[in-house]
Amino acid sequence: MGIPTTGTEIALTGLGGTEVVTTRRSAPPAPGPHGVLVRVEATGVSFAEVQMLRGRYPAQPKFPFVPGYDLVGEIVAVGPAVTGWRPGQRVAAMPRTGAWAEYAEVRDAELVSVPDGVDAGDAAAMILNGVTAWQLLHRAAKIRSGQTVLVHGVGGGVGVLLAKLGVAAGARVIGTASASRHEALRDIGIELIDHRTEDVDARVAELAPGGVDAIFDPLGPESLDRSWRLLAPGGSLHAYGSSATLHDAGPWWRPYLGLTRRLARWELARLLGRTGGRRARTYYIRPNAQFRTDLTELFRMVASGQLRPLVAERLPLESAARALDLHISGSRTGRILLIPGLSPDLAGA
Repeated sequence: MGIPTTGTEIALTGLGGTEVVTTRRSAPPAPGPHGVLVRVEATGVSFAEVQMLRGRYPAQPKFPFVPGYDLVGEIVAVGPAVTGWRPGQRVAAMPRTGAWAEYAEVRDAELVSVPDGVDAGDAAAMILNGVTAWQLLHRAAKIRSGQTVLVHGVGGGVGVLLAKLGVAAGARVIGTASASRHEALRDIGIELIDHRTEDVDARVAELAPGGVDAIFDPLGPESLDRSWRLLAPGGSLHAYGSSATLHDAGPWWRPYLGLTRRLARWELARLLGRTGGRRARTYYIRPNAQFRTDLTELFRMVASGQLRPLVAERLPLESAARALDLHISGSRTGRILLIPGLSPDLAGA
């Protein structure tokens, strides 16, 4: 196929809002020894890119840089030390940055094969969000059939998949989301609470008087206190984000101190036998061997029809600023995707 001479990419040029999102042209790099150059078919929009706009993402690159956490695409060139991968293969990866581009270089060890027939957008929706949901449910909480779980922010990209995978595992799923999202979520088979108009604690206590077996909370330190009180004996609380801290001032790490202190206090109490077996943990996705194993399983489920992600919107790559606005607004349910080469006339879910 050869290396193309130029391609479109999206760059963040500095701190701010979507006014710092810039479209530019650049020459794709020749892949390094273990590099693989991928023509991107779909890439996701996530909370990580919103944090990067505000300088709130841990260890983000210096401005300007190309964001983009995950991608699906076709290999166009491989480095001289690459074995097992060849041009023409469809692959997925989670480079964390660099995916908002027509062409992106990824290390060969980070690639996962995408099955034939799986839509690129559906596959992209499973990378960051799908593996996060799968690992929270099956590796962190070890959910069993018949258990009850609470998913905060069930209308988001991870939340939807937590709900779908939880139901598939035989769990009873309670989810919090604003009323505007309920219609899109009703068919999943979950019990919904409007966190804007209802008393979430009272409703959860009404639905699960003995407490819930696992809670998945991306909201931040203050929410964790309320979640902890809703756990059943032996239950587990899993913090996997801190969306409520986006507008905090000071260093990016400062809001996480409150989270760390809470977890340390609860862990000490657990070790002293004072929590009834309840435990609290943080979760952070890593592109390691477990990640590749779990993503392969998720692709198998999508290919077989067992699982389908909820894609909220497919937009051209050049519409990255609008995609971020939509993500920030919370007006879409499911994953927002950027599709290089997509005509504006064909944009949509």
